[in-house]
Amino acid sequence: MARDRVPVLKRCRYLGIDPVVLGVTKKKSKRNRVMRKLSEYGVQLKEKQKVKFIYGVLEKQFRNYYEKADKMQGITGENLLMMLELRLDNVVYRLGLGRTRKEARQVVRHNLVTVNGNKVNIPSYQVKVGDVIEVKESKKDLERFKQTLEITNSRLVPEWLSADKDNLKGNILTLPKREQLDLPVNETLIVELYSK
Repeated sequence: MARDRVPVLKRCRYLGIDPVVLGVTKKKSKRNRVMRKLSEYGVQLKEKQKVKFIYGVLEKQFRNYYEKADKMQGITGENLLMMLELRLDNVVYRLGLGRTRKEARQVVRHNLVTVNGNKVNIPSYQVKVGDVIEVKESKKDLERFKQTLEITNSRLVPEWLSADKDNLKGNILTLPKREQLDLPVNETLIVELYSK
């Protein structure tokens, strides 16, 4: 399985992302580097790299998401972000069961989460409206989740989700809309890049 082992803060600095977007509490370094002006293609590519890095998706899988989003009804860029938001690892992160998306991915891979009572250990699993995501009963008293909830307690849960942090579960209320996503991304540039 391929993994992205790039240092998080270094990558955030290059892409111009605040590390808080990823759930990392470390501060951005104060070094200001003068970057050369990017071409139109460079700006579009950087925007795509930003989204891939935020969600932890590699190129082939991202391309598949784009092709599915292009076939769906509606605006392609918004469909792409909606599909990425509905990944199981991202939903676990949004519910506050993981400090970062990488930790949420690990929680899913280690069989600690169920969807509608069935165990699912695939981070890219697409959840649907009405699905109930819950930590397994036998794992609810783990110290890991107590520590994580203390840290993520102040994090706001998006309106398209409902979270029950006492019982370590949540469910999908509606499909996420673009205005509900707090991402510093311009998805139209990604569509322009792939439509060339």
